Amino acid sequence: MQISISFISEKNIVLPIHYNNIIQAFIYNNIDNKLSRFLHDKGYITNGRSFKMFTYSRVIGDWRAEEDRFNFGKKAKLIISSPLDNFCKSVANSMLQSNHLFIGQNSIQTERIQIDNQIVDKDEIIIDTLSPIVVYSTFIKPDNSKYTCYFMPREPDFNRLVKENLVRKCNAVNTITNGIGEPNVEVIPLGKVRQHLTYYKKTIVKGASGRFLIKGRKELLQIGVDAGFGSKNSQGFGCVKII
Repeated sequence: MQISISFISEKNIVLPIHYNNIIQAFIYNNIDNKLSRFLHDKGYITNGRSFKMFTYSRVIGDWRAEEDRFNFGKKAKLIISSPLDNFCKSVANSMLQSNHLFIGQNSIQTERIQIDNQIVDKDEIIIDTLSPIVVYSTFIKPDNSKYTCYFMPREPDFNRLVKENLVRKCNAVNTITNGIGEPNVEVIPLGKVRQHLTYYKKTIVKGASGRFLIKGRKELLQIGVDAGFGSKNSQGFGCVKII
């Protein structure tokens, strides 16, 4: 389920260029306290990995760049997506009931909310990214330090890692009970793929955006549409829209 939230403000909405952590905090601060603590501190666990099971778009609006920040004017929009009904209801209720919300230092009000159930009913979809898709593996160097290798579409291991991530998410929320091993997931770029480098709390994250044809078992595609494709979804990556 996707929640599209349009905001208005009496003053210009201004955010730093790398604002993902601000949006993440905004979401955690505007859902049920118990749910917020559960997702932030624990999440849904499978094979020792934690999944928060939500993602969100870049801030959408008529922005202009001003040195190290974006100025969105007095209107902006955010899309939040999750397969969790309680999460989506909590977000919608909070946005509708609160007269004053804060994104960073910006005081805003909810102008409109639109809910969209993006249903995957076949084994391939075409999507546009609303935030970059991040795919990576972590390796151990000879000195025991860790090294993160990011992959882009068309590179070796990209499709395999996307599929493994989707399978883990399905296992975490028990959306598939059998036959999860096949078929593989294939992410096919349709046109130019743009590479993005984003700072998240002083860590550089590499992702890809564009239009893609994605093939695979529809249950896997559905969890990707709802919870995000790739990794680091709750940090603002992997949000997509079916076209």
